[in-house]
Amino acid sequence: MDENKDLKQRNQQEQDEFEKNQVIMSPGQLVAKRFFRNKLACVGLAIIIIMALFCIIGPIISPYGEYEIFYIDMETGQEYRMQDQGLGAATMGVNVKAPISSAHWLGTDADGRDVLTRLMYGGRISLTVGFVVVAIELIIGVILGGIAGYYGGAIDMFIMRMVEVFYCLPFVPLMLILSSMFLGYGISPRYKIYFIMIVMGVLYWAGVARNVRAQILSLREMEYMQAAEATGIKTWRKIFKHLIPNTVPIIILMATMDVGGVILTESVLSFLGVGISWPYASWGNMANTVTQSVILKNYPNIWAPPGLLILLTVLAFNFIGDGMRDAFDPRMKR
Repeated sequence: MDENKDLKQRNQQEQDEFEKNQVIMSPGQLVAKRFFRNKLACVGLAIIIIMALFCIIGPIISPYGEYEIFYIDMETGQEYRMQDQGLGAATMGVNVKAPISSAHWLGTDADGRDVLTRLMYGGRISLTVGFVVVAIELIIGVILGGIAGYYGGAIDMFIMRMVEVFYCLPFVPLMLILSSMFLGYGISPRYKIYFIMIVMGVLYWAGVARNVRAQILSLREMEYMQAAEATGIKTWRKIFKHLIPNTVPIIILMATMDVGGVILTESVLSFLGVGISWPYASWGNMANTVTQSVILKNYPNIWAPPGLLILLTVLAFNFIGDGMRDAFDPRMKR
């Protein structure tokens, strides 16, 4: 009997010590732990950090400006630089497509501008467009989706019909029309960037609204919402303090997946000539030079780097999105 009693005491002590050593983790810490266990998600996060540093810090330490033009004197072989905001050196009849060298790690483009420096400035615009468009679509989509899911009835019907209308809009033809309007009204390329971000954000909110509405339709029947109803709090507090915060996982997932898609869409628009306009650089309009057969065959240093950066950035955001989806899934055991 004494031996059994001692054994039970030892087992209880071991159990108490084991429970004491267990770290109690918050839901956020559990999500972070599951996310960082996903190797591809970590790789994607590292790529995005490197891209951000490349685009933010790179232009600061670059010895060249965004609009500096380099040309080579055909007689002496001497390279010269000059500031240009106008037509570009390609129209001056000088040799501007310098090869890869210690002075220009990726050479210069058809306008005589350093390709590496243009990649830095182009990345700023491409990443900014991605984040701003996603922010706009989330604001519109979350608000309208939350209202539709909470109220239901005629309000839900009206908002969902709006969603269907926006789903049916042909995006590329619409952007072609808007680009022609910008050109016709003489809107400068600088302000065209802002218009493109606003238009893309307004056109992309429908998917966010539909997903948020679906989440709120199930959340509003939960017990805590019935308790909130009993307290008599205001409707806007129930929507924006209780319902929408519980849709944060799906919102984060949509944001990470959509950023890569928006960057790719902007690149396609710029490649087609209806996106970011010259003289401003984006990865899309830098890759547009591949349409010239001479550059395609003889100057891969001009068109290959922006294409590679687009590929890596979009893949990185997709990896992060997959990692976030698994991290927020409570059924994931690892």
